[in-house]
Amino acid sequence: MNSSSPQFIITPQSETHVQAAVICSRNLGLGVRVRSGGHDYEGLSYKAACPFVIIDLVNLRKVSVSLDTSTAWVESGATLGELYYQIATRSSTLGFPAGVCPTVGVGGHFSGGGQGTMTRKYGLASDNVLDAIMVDANGTILDRESMSEDLFWAIRGGGGASFGVILSWKIKLVPVPPMVTICNVPKTLEQGATKLAHLWQQIAPKLHEDSS
Repeated sequence: MNSSSPQFIITPQSETHVQAAVICSRNLGLGVRVRSGGHDYEGLSYKAACPFVIIDLVNLRKVSVSLDTSTAWVESGATLGELYYQIATRSSTLGFPAGVCPTVGVGGHFSGGGQGTMTRKYGLASDNVLDAIMVDANGTILDRESMSEDLFWAIRGGGGASFGVILSWKIKLVPVPPMVTICNVPKTLEQGATKLAHLWQQIAPKLHEDSS
Protein backbone atom coordinates (compact mmCIF):
# COMPACT_ATOMS: atom_id res chain seq x y z
CA MET A 1 0.00 0.00 0.00
CA ASN A 2 1.10 3.56 -0.73
CA SER A 3 0.99 5.39 2.61
CA SER A 4 1.52 8.81 1.01
CA SER A 5 -2.22 8.91 0.31
CA PRO A 6 -5.06 7.95 2.67
CA GLN A 7 -6.96 4.71 2.19
CA PHE A 8 -10.16 6.56 3.04
CA ILE A 9 -11.26 10.12 3.83
CA ILE A 10 -14.01 10.07 6.46
CA THR A 11 -16.24 13.12 7.01
CA PRO A 12 -18.21 12.38 10.20
CA GLN A 13 -21.37 14.28 11.02
CA SER A 14 -21.65 13.28 14.68
CA GLU A 15 -19.65 12.08 17.68
CA THR A 16 -20.72 8.49 17.06
CA HIS A 17 -19.38 8.66 13.50
CA VAL A 18 -15.98 9.64 14.89
CA GLN A 19 -16.13 6.80 17.41
CA ALA A 20 -16.92 4.30 14.66
CA ALA A 21 -14.11 5.64 12.46
CA VAL A 22 -11.54 5.34 15.24
CA ILE A 23 -12.63 1.85 16.29
CA CYS A 24 -12.82 0.50 12.72
CA SER A 25 -9.43 1.99 11.83
CA ARG A 26 -7.88 0.43 14.89
CA ASN A 27 -9.40 -2.98 14.15
CA LEU A 28 -8.11 -2.81 10.56
CA GLY A 29 -4.62 -1.72 11.62
CA LEU A 30 -4.91 1.68 9.95
CA GLY A 31 -3.38 4.86 11.31
CA VAL A 32 -5.57 7.92 11.83
CA ARG A 33 -4.87 11.48 10.77
CA VAL A 34 -7.22 14.29 11.80
CA ARG A 35 -7.96 17.34 9.68
CA SER A 36 -9.51 20.50 11.09
CA GLY A 37 -8.86 23.47 8.79
CA GLY A 38 -6.01 21.96 6.80
CA HIS A 39 -3.38 24.64 7.57
CA ASP A 40 -0.68 22.07 8.13
CA TYR A 41 2.79 23.08 6.95
CA GLU A 42 4.32 19.76 8.04
CA GLY A 43 1.64 17.69 6.33
CA LEU A 44 0.90 15.72 9.48
CA SER A 45 -2.82 15.56 8.70
CA TYR A 46 -2.27 14.38 5.11
CA LYS A 47 0.34 11.63 5.18
CA ALA A 48 1.82 8.92 7.38
CA ALA A 49 4.51 6.26 7.40
CA CYS A 50 1.86 3.52 7.43
CA PRO A 51 -1.52 2.93 5.75
CA PHE A 52 -3.94 5.46 7.22
CA VAL A 53 -7.29 7.22 7.02
CA ILE A 54 -8.10 10.90 7.32
CA ILE A 55 -10.90 11.95 9.64
CA ASP A 56 -11.93 15.31 8.20
CA LEU A 57 -13.97 17.35 10.70
CA VAL A 58 -15.37 19.71 8.06
CA ASN A 59 -18.97 18.86 9.03
CA LEU A 60 -18.42 19.46 12.75
CA ARG A 61 -18.29 23.26 12.88
CA LYS A 62 -21.09 24.40 15.20
CA VAL A 63 -20.48 27.40 17.47
CA SER A 64 -22.70 28.04 20.53
CA VAL A 65 -22.14 31.31 22.41
CA SER A 66 -23.42 31.93 25.96
CA LEU A 67 -23.47 35.61 26.92
CA ASP A 68 -24.63 34.74 30.45
CA THR A 69 -21.42 32.85 31.22
CA SER A 70 -19.12 34.57 28.67
CA THR A 71 -18.25 31.18 27.22
CA ALA A 72 -18.70 29.32 23.95
CA TRP A 73 -18.59 25.75 22.70
CA VAL A 74 -16.95 25.44 19.29
CA GLU A 75 -16.54 22.26 17.27
CA SER A 76 -13.10 21.48 15.88
CA GLY A 77 -14.12 21.74 12.23
CA ALA A 78 -15.03 25.42 12.59
CA THR A 79 -12.59 28.08 11.45
CA LEU A 80 -11.38 31.05 13.47
CA GLY A 81 -13.37 33.32 11.17
CA GLU A 82 -16.57 31.41 11.88
CA LEU A 83 -15.89 31.56 15.62
CA TYR A 84 -15.19 35.30 15.55
CA TYR A 85 -18.30 35.94 13.45
CA GLN A 86 -20.60 34.06 15.82
CA ILE A 87 -19.17 35.94 18.81
CA ALA A 88 -19.43 39.32 17.05
CA THR A 89 -23.07 38.79 16.04
CA ARG A 90 -23.96 38.38 19.71
CA SER A 91 -21.69 40.89 21.43
CA SER A 92 -19.53 43.89 20.56
CA THR A 93 -17.63 43.69 23.86
CA LEU A 94 -16.60 40.03 23.94
CA GLY A 95 -13.88 38.34 21.93
CA PHE A 96 -11.44 35.47 21.98
CA PRO A 97 -7.62 35.62 21.96
CA ALA A 98 -6.60 33.55 18.95
CA GLY A 99 -4.96 34.00 15.54
CA VAL A 100 -5.65 36.43 12.72
CA CYS A 101 -6.10 34.05 9.76
CA PRO A 102 -9.85 33.43 9.39
CA THR A 103 -9.52 30.12 7.53
CA VAL A 104 -7.42 28.36 10.17
CA GLY A 105 -9.34 25.54 11.87
CA VAL A 106 -9.83 25.87 15.62
CA GLY A 107 -8.93 22.21 16.23
CA GLY A 108 -5.32 22.49 15.15
CA HIS A 109 -4.98 26.07 16.37
CA PHE A 110 -6.14 25.41 19.93
CA SER A 111 -4.28 22.11 20.26
CA GLY A 112 -1.08 23.80 19.08
CA GLY A 113 -1.35 26.65 21.59
CA GLY A 114 -2.81 29.40 19.41
CA GLN A 115 -0.98 32.72 19.38
CA GLY A 116 -2.79 35.89 18.36
CA THR A 117 -3.08 39.64 18.70
CA MET A 118 -4.38 39.52 22.29
CA THR A 119 -1.78 37.08 23.60
CA ARG A 120 -0.01 39.83 25.55
CA LYS A 121 -3.10 40.47 27.67
CA TYR A 122 -4.96 37.15 27.74
CA GLY A 123 -2.37 34.51 26.89
CA LEU A 124 -2.65 31.85 24.21
CA ALA A 125 -5.92 30.48 22.90
CA SER A 126 -5.21 27.25 24.78
CA ASP A 127 -4.91 29.20 28.05
CA ASN A 128 -8.58 30.12 27.65
CA VAL A 129 -9.92 26.61 27.02
CA LEU A 130 -12.16 25.48 29.89
CA ASP A 131 -13.23 22.04 28.70
CA ALA A 132 -13.01 19.73 25.70
CA ILE A 133 -14.79 16.70 24.27
CA MET A 134 -12.61 14.08 22.61
CA VAL A 135 -12.58 10.52 21.33
CA ASP A 136 -9.57 8.54 22.53
CA ALA A 137 -7.82 5.62 20.80
CA ASN A 138 -10.32 3.19 22.32
CA GLY A 139 -13.28 5.07 20.86
CA THR A 140 -14.34 6.42 24.26
CA ILE A 141 -15.81 9.92 24.48
CA LEU A 142 -14.14 11.95 27.23
CA ASP A 143 -14.57 15.41 28.71
CA ARG A 144 -12.24 17.29 31.05
CA GLU A 145 -13.56 15.53 34.14
CA SER A 146 -13.20 12.03 32.72
CA MET A 147 -9.94 12.47 30.78
CA SER A 148 -7.75 13.57 33.74
CA GLU A 149 -6.04 16.92 34.16
CA ASP A 150 -2.77 15.64 32.68
CA LEU A 151 -4.45 14.77 29.39
CA PHE A 152 -6.43 18.01 29.41
CA TRP A 153 -3.15 19.89 29.85
CA ALA A 154 -1.51 17.93 27.03
CA ILE A 155 -4.17 18.56 24.37
CA ARG A 156 -3.89 22.32 24.91
CA GLY A 157 -0.56 22.90 23.19
CA GLY A 158 0.84 19.40 22.78
CA GLY A 159 -1.07 18.67 19.59
CA GLY A 160 -4.56 17.32 20.17
CA ALA A 161 -4.35 14.67 17.44
CA SER A 162 -1.45 13.07 19.31
CA PHE A 163 -3.88 11.93 21.99
CA GLY A 164 -7.22 11.47 20.23
CA VAL A 165 -9.77 13.28 18.10
CA ILE A 166 -10.85 16.53 19.75
CA LEU A 167 -14.50 17.07 18.85
CA SER A 168 -15.22 20.40 20.53
CA TRP A 169 -13.83 22.99 22.91
CA LYS A 170 -15.40 25.11 25.64
CA ILE A 171 -13.67 28.47 25.63
CA LYS A 172 -13.67 31.51 27.89
CA LEU A 173 -14.61 34.73 26.11
CA VAL A 174 -12.73 37.86 27.14
CA PRO A 175 -13.78 41.53 27.35
CA VAL A 176 -12.77 43.73 24.43
CA PRO A 177 -13.51 47.39 23.64
CA PRO A 178 -16.27 48.01 21.09
CA MET A 179 -13.74 49.88 18.94
CA VAL A 180 -10.02 49.27 18.41
CA THR A 181 -7.29 51.18 16.59
CA ILE A 182 -5.03 49.45 14.08
CA CYS A 183 -1.78 50.95 12.82
CA ASN A 184 -0.13 49.55 9.70
CA VAL A 185 3.39 50.63 8.69
CA PRO A 186 4.43 48.88 5.45
CA LYS A 187 8.19 48.87 4.82
CA THR A 188 10.44 47.10 2.33
CA LEU A 189 13.96 45.91 3.11
CA GLU A 190 15.27 48.88 1.16
CA GLN A 191 13.19 51.18 3.35
CA GLY A 192 14.65 49.76 6.56
CA ALA A 193 12.16 47.00 7.45
CA THR A 194 14.88 44.99 9.22
CA LYS A 195 15.86 47.92 11.42
CA LEU A 196 12.21 48.65 12.19
CA ALA A 197 11.54 45.02 13.18
CA HIS A 198 14.59 45.05 15.45
CA LEU A 199 13.42 48.29 17.06
CA TRP A 200 9.97 46.78 17.63
CA GLN A 201 11.54 43.83 19.44
CA GLN A 202 13.21 46.26 21.84
CA ILE A 203 10.07 48.30 22.47
CA ALA A 204 7.32 45.66 22.44
CA PRO A 205 8.04 44.06 25.86
CA LYS A 206 7.71 47.48 27.51
CA LEU A 207 4.36 48.43 25.98
CA HIS A 208 1.06 48.30 27.84
CA GLU A 209 -0.74 44.94 27.72
CA ASP A 210 -3.54 46.53 25.69
CA SER A 211 -1.05 47.15 22.86
CA SER A 212 -0.27 44.19 20.61
